[in-house]
Amino acid sequence: MTTLFDRHRLGDLELPNRVVMAPMTRGRAAAEGLATPSMAVYYAQRATAGLIVSEGVQPSLVGQSNPGTPGLYTDEQVASWRPVTDAVHVNGGRVFAQIMHGGRVSHPDTTGLRPLGPSAVAATGTVFTPTGPQPAPVPRALETAEVPEQARSYADAARRAVDAGFDGVELHGANGYLISQFLSSNANLRTDSYGGPVTHRIRFAVEAVAATVEAVGAARTGIRLSPGGTFWGVQETEIPELYAALLTELARFDLAYVHLEATAEEEVLVELRRAWPGNLIVNPVLPMGPKQTDRTAADHWLGLGADLVSFGRAYIANPDLVERLRTGLPIAPADEATYYEGGDLGYLTYAAHQYTA
Repeated sequence: MTTLFDRHRLGDLELPNRVVMAPMTRGRAAAEGLATPSMAVYYAQRATAGLIVSEGVQPSLVGQSNPGTPGLYTDEQVASWRPVTDAVHVNGGRVFAQIMHGGRVSHPDTTGLRPLGPSAVAATGTVFTPTGPQPAPVPRALETAEVPEQARSYADAARRAVDAGFDGVELHGANGYLISQFLSSNANLRTDSYGGPVTHRIRFAVEAVAATVEAVGAARTGIRLSPGGTFWGVQETEIPELYAALLTELARFDLAYVHLEATAEEEVLVELRRAWPGNLIVNPVLPMGPKQTDRTAADHWLGLGADLVSFGRAYIANPDLVERLRTGLPIAPADEATYYEGGDLGYLTYAAHQYTA
């Protein structure tokens, strides 16, 4: 029987275990979207994970969603990431960059630019800005001729990620951000070849993946999806059909992996497992929901056919999570007040357990 601690092949990487550190926004980048020395320590502390997926990294200024997040669209940003990836590798780890275009989930106070989206439909609720939460603005609807440029922005960022030392990239196709907005039936009201029926709504995701594969190779490319998720007010119709069609198209590329969030019924996710021939990472709990992923949930999904299991919040306060899971030590709670606070408090101040021989 497969366990969390078995080795696994992922693209060109040999993973020492099947524990994945999920991407989590921490809001601690420096001005101009630069990675910092503290970020190098943070990720290096967690290098025993089979794979680390970084926080969301914007592929362009207009793609930035939240304040304090890092980018991969300037030479200075690339240079700032190299000490981070070096630190992970020196500590024996492997790390993918999550490329995250916020689309309509952004604000001019954060970027100086009007957000872009599939249609001129605002996200539900408030978005983070440098001066605090503000109502989500109505985005500018992309013209048909502009859409391919936004798809290519993922590939451009992927090239820079590899130059910065990342082992690969994960396209953020989940949680109500730009790819998710195109998949949606209420954020995407387009009547051109990018909207309407399922075959049109998946087109942007497929084009973004195709461009990224061409840029850095399929073995270095993954994508995260949240079937049926309602983040920032997105809704999806024909969920099983939508994601079955998307996975069928993506299967042509022999990607490193697909990363599914548990945003749909288990039966739907199991069917998607059957539809996807490649590596599958499952995050077994609803992001920001009441539960955290634990060993029981991980074992359950390995039994259902997941190849790897991702842990989010459990990694915040437990840099040695793999060993805690292996030995049955308790999972320390994180301080929610420091999730996005900035500084090293609640970021580098969680100590690993001191193990004795």
